[in-house]
Amino acid sequence: MSRLYGDQHRKFQDEFGTRKMADRVEEIACKTEFDDEAKGFIEQMDMFFLSTVDHQGRPTVSYKGGDAGFVKVIDSNTLVFPSYDGNGMFFSMGNISTNPQVGLLFISFETPHRIRVQGTATISNTDPLMQEYKEAEFIVRVTLSELWQNCPRYIHQRTKVRDSRYVPRTECETPVAEWKRIDLMQDVIPEADLKKVEKTGTIQIEEWIEKIKTGSPEA
Repeated sequence: MSRLYGDQHRKFQDEFGTRKMADRVEEIACKTEFDDEAKGFIEQMDMFFLSTVDHQGRPTVSYKGGDAGFVKVIDSNTLVFPSYDGNGMFFSMGNISTNPQVGLLFISFETPHRIRVQGTATISNTDPLMQEYKEAEFIVRVTLSELWQNCPRYIHQRTKVRDSRYVPRTECETPVAEWKRIDLMQDVIPEADLKKVEKTGTIQIEEWIEKIKTGSPEA
């Protein structure tokens, strides 16, 4: 019995004559534990994409970034990562709190290479690993269901330009998000951010948009 395919997948596999090939791919690539190779690849990543499902059954995908190694495989069935300050929507964390099913895509554009992870997630702000991540709001633990490597055929090879200055680091103060400096946001941002903005001053939304358009590291 397949761990990955249901009747909806078999329908297309049979239509295109790929059922046997799909079964072979699952047989070779699908794993239920993190091995050393998968652990090494995941722990060298500085970003991944997280898929969650909201209260209306709608999927959503979020980009998660940090310094290389911010995702840790702590045993053969579990990985962890921090949830840092965002836009206040708590979309991913809220989704996980009601539907723990998640998908994670780890992708290297320089190699190129990718691994897909399916699992169930929990979030906690009292997790012992909180102390290992500066300014983490939650620690997310994902219990592995399946993982598999994908063919890199359509991955466009790219080179990284720079690290984000907003990733929390112990050796420096984390700058306030530039969009939180927009004058139109000052009556709704949290008190802690207001104090930071007092030091840097406000900007107009047009200034922020121009920084985005020009690829400024401050955007």
